[in-house]
Amino acid sequence: MFLCNDFCGLDFLKGLKGIVFDCDGVLFDTMGLNRRFYNLIRERLGMPPMNEDEENYVHAHAVRESIAYITPAEREEEVREVWKSIDYRELIPAMVPSPGLYELLPTLRSAGLRMAVYTNRTNTMEMVLDRFDLAQYFELVVTAGNVTPKPHPEGMYHILGSWNVQPTEIAYVGDTSIDAEVAESAGVPFWAYRNELLKADMFLNDFWSLRRCVMRAAGNGGVLGKNGKRPHFFA
Repeated sequence: MFLCNDFCGLDFLKGLKGIVFDCDGVLFDTMGLNRRFYNLIRERLGMPPMNEDEENYVHAHAVRESIAYITPAEREEEVREVWKSIDYRELIPAMVPSPGLYELLPTLRSAGLRMAVYTNRTNTMEMVLDRFDLAQYFELVVTAGNVTPKPHPEGMYHILGSWNVQPTEIAYVGDTSIDAEVAESAGVPFWAYRNELLKADMFLNDFWSLRRCVMRAAGNGGVLGKNGKRPHFFA
């Protein structure tokens, strides 16, 4: 385990072919949005706001599991109707892209690295990527709407198979113990984002440091060469 910074070695980039990102807490700071969404459901049910434990739970789990966790089972039908009444598009502007994200992604693409999103979100991921003009960077978007939710590693196996790569040829960037569990189950190196309490192969405090490491490894400023071809410096 080590911290990604300007002084670390670059061995963690050798042989790397792709990076998989979690969404909430990694690509975006969504604690405020999640709090607003789930508290809105509770408010319409006449319930008080979530406590801290409930907020932490909904940040890491899929929406169906989260709603079931914070609402009474005997009010399931009412909860379903309240959920359907909420227009998630009105909440998306509350999402905050992580600092350095818009600088990191083009650098990774120029370096020839493939990128994917693997999240416990369900049917909102497409509109999120479109709203923030990020869809262009990700070859695959795997959600709890089309695979078994994390911590089951089905989604990671899907990415490995689609890319035809070995587990050690990609890395998963996540911020929760569930993300760490998924990576370990699939044999994929785990990079913990802004959470040094997790068991991880590398700790990443910000995207700026990762971008600088990739640029150092490229040796050309992290941009495409004059011939327009992507460099293959990770081989």
